[in-house]
Amino acid sequence: MGTFAFKLPDIGEGVVEGEVVEWMVAVGDTVKEDDPILSVMTDKATVEIPAPCDGTVTKIIGEAGDILPVGVVCIEFEVEGDGNAAASEPAPAVEEAKPAPEPTPEPTPEPTPAPEPAPVAVAGPVVERVPGTKPLASPAVRQRARAAGVDLYHVAGSGPAGRITHADLDVHLSGGASRASSTMPMGSSSKVAKNGTEEIKVIGLRRKIADSMMASYSTIPHFSYFEEVDVTELESLRQHLNATRPEGAPKLTYLPFIMLALVKGLGQRPECNALFDDEAGVVTRHEAVHLGIATQTDRGLYVPVVKHVEAMDIWSAASEMGRVTKATRDGKAGVDELSGSTFTITSLGRMGGLGATPIINKPEVGILGVHNAKDRAVVIDGRVEVRRIMNLSSSWDHRVVDGHDGASLVQLLKSMLEHPATIFM
Repeated sequence: MGTFAFKLPDIGEGVVEGEVVEWMVAVGDTVKEDDPILSVMTDKATVEIPAPCDGTVTKIIGEAGDILPVGVVCIEFEVEGDGNAAASEPAPAVEEAKPAPEPTPEPTPEPTPAPEPAPVAVAGPVVERVPGTKPLASPAVRQRARAAGVDLYHVAGSGPAGRITHADLDVHLSGGASRASSTMPMGSSSKVAKNGTEEIKVIGLRRKIADSMMASYSTIPHFSYFEEVDVTELESLRQHLNATRPEGAPKLTYLPFIMLALVKGLGQRPECNALFDDEAGVVTRHEAVHLGIATQTDRGLYVPVVKHVEAMDIWSAASEMGRVTKATRDGKAGVDELSGSTFTITSLGRMGGLGATPIINKPEVGILGVHNAKDRAVVIDGRVEVRRIMNLSSSWDHRVVDGHDGASLVQLLKSMLEHPATIFM
């Protein structure tokens, strides 16, 4: 038997280090070549590292939140044969990720009390772990547990180091979920006072988002502009195109229309389709329109990019947007699909709301927020009519985009969305 020391591989052009997001194995686990063993986050993407060989894990270096340089030994395996023990070397001290500094808090209104959470399923043999310890389980097991409403903190693990396997979860679920008795003495209460706290380390994507937002908000003088758009005619066109769409074509939402309208609008306002290198004092305007689409995933907020929208029709724009956002939600988007945007759209449609102040995706100079469309009563020529209305929010870098220019772009969008034929002319 020998030792195979595995070094963190080169995980992207220009990437020299990565932050440990999650180890998918524990000491004592037996793995096969290409089994996922480690999730690492870089400045550009989250990358899943596969096992380089068959073997048994004997040593793991670095825990969630630690920064590992490319080329450092991060895990060792016991393998058949001689292994590569010569490649093993003392690991340099890993750098612990530091959470972003907190901005000065602003007064907030008294929050509305949140509803009591739904009861969590607890079934089968119940274990109580030492407070602060995290149950070991693979992402697939964690996903199953979330879907079943099971808190893995209470599930006994039979794997190495107490790791919870699919079989352990099956055993736990087979016991039947316990339920509180529906009959209680008159005057008694099932509610109890709670004094617990939970500390959550800011690591991984959450830390990247925090760093990015602080850098943007602290260095960019934002100004915001809001407008409402009558999309009644656009809704009619959208319904017609969906009813007559070519075979295999995606169903259209409002976003592909907004994407094509942005292409025309940014062509007339090129100062808005730009990147600002504030250290060099240079603004680079782009002919190409690469639109970032802010996408919420179960791992946090990502911004996949639809490249060269200026070269697309409505169907290809919708298809490519669907492709990159799905790949992002599935955790399969590559670095190239998560970088290179020149302008960003953040869709707040499902959440509703009247307005927002989106934070610019630095080094871009503008961002557009799209809210959901609702039927509203509006006055037209002295008559009250029901029209389909959508609100738009936008933020701009006031160092390079004047208020008139940002507002003008939004007004161009409003005109095209209210007269959708002009989008295609």
